[in-house]
Amino acid sequence: MSHNTFGHLFRVTTWGESHGPAIGAVIDGCPPGLRFTLRDLQDQLDRRRPGSSRFVTQRREPDEVRVLSGVLPAEDDPEVMVATGTPIALQIENVDQRSKDYGEIARQYRPGHADYAYDVKYGLRDHRGGGRSSARETAMRVAAGALAAKVVPGLKVRGAIVKIGEKSIDRANWDWSVVDREDNPFFTPDAASIPVFETYLDAVRMEHDSVGAVIEVIAENVPAGLGAPLYGKLDAEIAAGLMSINAVKGVEIGDGFAAAALKGTENADEMRMGEDGRPVFAANHAGGVLGGISTGAPIVARFAVKPTSSILTPRRSIDRDGREVDVVTKGRHDPCVGIRAVPIGEAMVACAIADHYLRHRGQTGRI
Repeated sequence: MSHNTFGHLFRVTTWGESHGPAIGAVIDGCPPGLRFTLRDLQDQLDRRRPGSSRFVTQRREPDEVRVLSGVLPAEDDPEVMVATGTPIALQIENVDQRSKDYGEIARQYRPGHADYAYDVKYGLRDHRGGGRSSARETAMRVAAGALAAKVVPGLKVRGAIVKIGEKSIDRANWDWSVVDREDNPFFTPDAASIPVFETYLDAVRMEHDSVGAVIEVIAENVPAGLGAPLYGKLDAEIAAGLMSINAVKGVEIGDGFAAAALKGTENADEMRMGEDGRPVFAANHAGGVLGGISTGAPIVARFAVKPTSSILTPRRSIDRDGREVDVVTKGRHDPCVGIRAVPIGEAMVACAIADHYLRHRGQTGRI
């Protein structure tokens, strides 16, 4: 299987399967001298890890990351790691696999999953949790994203759930401090939506069903000038990174599809000169990218995650022998897989921006 690497100068290669002994990543191109701690990585992984609430899979994985190479301890603080410029290898052990949960579907194709597509392409598939196609792989992207966010000085990348199923937040209540509150398992920035989402998802769970979600990621303090006007558009590569996340079926930049309903007088982000000598945009319909190049305004990306395909309600399908079957997917699954996609989306946006930051610096010699 090829295509396990993304990025150009900030390159991330992930490896491992859902039910293998471990998963890992190799990050190449991390600038030498970059300082970070294990806690920087672990804090982000803890936001994504399974078993954190009744609304996500109950697989119990601590997701404790190990740094195997590419760093030296800082002379002034032994807890701080300093990137040497060589490949940084990361590893997380899988400790709570239950491969027996998937025994009954070893030869059945689960509707909505990649089972058939994998089988027809490679002539075999790992039925144990989907193997390489499992969202388990995304833990390594989150760890890589924690490093990527440190590559660009001052970069802040934050994500939030804006819709779960048919329930949406009230944007007038947007408060970033709410997103990581302990009583908020949904990454919602609207405190009033927490009990609404709880009641809604509890009902979905009781029906043995699932729903999708929409996540919004905002990157601030992105330097103007990142990206290229044709085949290296910043927004295109952010979209590609987000589309590579399991179960993502759509991406918008800025107003996205809503821009089609605007007039040109409404959609154009008018400009004035700010007191600091830099342009100020009256609006940000473009989502911080014009002509594939960052403008310095916040980058806004939104992506849609489909409902979890693993459900207890029987679904019609076929098996490897062409026989028609009814499939029930047992095991531990998310009623809304989009919830844990928030830190993954943040990571992919951070990686794309870090990569373009290094590419821009390499091409122009400046930032």
